[in-house]
Amino acid sequence: MIALRIEDAQSTVVAQSEGGTEAVLFARHVFAEGDRLVVAVEGAPCHLDITLDAGMPPARVYLRESPLTFTVPFGARRKAYPPQAFSGELQRLSCRLVRPEELAARRNLALNPYDDHGEARAFPHAFANVETRGEAVFAARNAIDGEKANTDHGFWPFTSWGINRDPEATLTIDFGRPVTVDEIVFTLRADFPHDAWWERASLTFLPDGETHTFPLVKTGAPQRFAIEARRVESVRLHSLIKADDPSPFPALTQIEFWGKED
Repeated sequence: MIALRIEDAQSTVVAQSEGGTEAVLFARHVFAEGDRLVVAVEGAPCHLDITLDAGMPPARVYLRESPLTFTVPFGARRKAYPPQAFSGELQRLSCRLVRPEELAARRNLALNPYDDHGEARAFPHAFANVETRGEAVFAARNAIDGEKANTDHGFWPFTSWGINRDPEATLTIDFGRPVTVDEIVFTLRADFPHDAWWERASLTFLPDGETHTFPLVKTGAPQRFAIEARRVESVRLHSLIKADDPSPFPALTQIEFWGKED
């Protein structure tokens, strides 16, 4: 059973809908600050295809524990999302259980446009030890939101993970379960000459702790690296070596981990 709800800041249910393996919620409602979108599923853990707003892309997530709760963005947080999302007076949410045969396809296992600081029940989930000025447009989640526009910065669609000039910055992608990864893709922010870039970046694969270092170049194009297929539960990006460039602002627009469910 799947239950979709819109709740206000006082946890009052504004609208709700239920279904067996699939549910759609339509509501005449103007979002207010503090509103939450809730996906509750009996029988978690499970894989879900979700769309929490008509102005947002769909996502495939692994729900390790029910419910998934997404707080509707307002204020400065709003700048990291499409302007058409979470707006207007007509709202539509959808969710369905992913069938086992659908999970066999190779895909970007890191993609999750609904990831957020406060949500650690749905995966993939990104978190970092530093984000530039704590601003939403430079948050860890931006590295897995699917937005690859990278010739500007500071507003959607030019979201990125900013490291606040910290050479010790690290970013972790938690898949929430074992997966098999065979390719990594880095897309650096390329707002040159405002931006610098990294010449090298290291990834430590967990739980085995093996580390690989990848050479990077000054480009806005995706930089792809095939690796021997390996079983991982999370990956930590670290040891980011900045190029000798006057700009102090290297940043990551997107990181992809291609592979299959374990």
